[in-house]
Amino acid sequence: MSNHENADDRTLICRVQNGDEGAFDILVEKYSGRAYQIAYGVLANREDSEEVAQDAFIRMHRALAKFRGECEFTTWMYRIVLNLARNKYRWNKSRGAKAHVSIDAPLEGEDNDDRKLDLPDERLPPDKKNEYMELAENMDVELKKIPEVYRQALVMRNVDDMSYEEIAAALKCKLGTVKSRIARARDELRNRLGL
Repeated sequence: MSNHENADDRTLICRVQNGDEGAFDILVEKYSGRAYQIAYGVLANREDSEEVAQDAFIRMHRALAKFRGECEFTTWMYRIVLNLARNKYRWNKSRGAKAHVSIDAPLEGEDNDDRKLDLPDERLPPDKKNEYMELAENMDVELKKIPEVYRQALVMRNVDDMSYEEIAAALKCKLGTVKSRIARARDELRNRLGL
């Protein structure tokens, strides 16, 4: 674990508020991956998710002087990312952005670590590897079809490893609602995949 990962968010925020731009760079390094994952949970598109994550950090940088620490930095960040991602989603939908993805299209981020999937054992026979890759691809396609409200909660829990409490704070809803949304997302995904 690097020193950046150990740096306390509140200390970093104070440093930024006192003019230390390097401290903001540390916050970006710590949380840019999570910001991308949250955006991807809403948008299911790599380029749009990268754009939203970047825009979120630009907004945070501008607003950090007024940040008073009434909530955790991560909760504040998740709200900003979610709002921007939802706005982008609505903008895409109203302009007829590509709504369907070919099942033959490559997985988003297959050349980098955009999601947490168990990788197949390299010693598996080719037919088993193909089955695994087909399942992963189908999962990616079907996940995009789950209603956004359920998908984002599932991604926050399973991709971003957020606690139920963190998700509830980020989504501004009750803990029971979060658990219900995640359960419904898992059920729907299982049904869509025939598992």
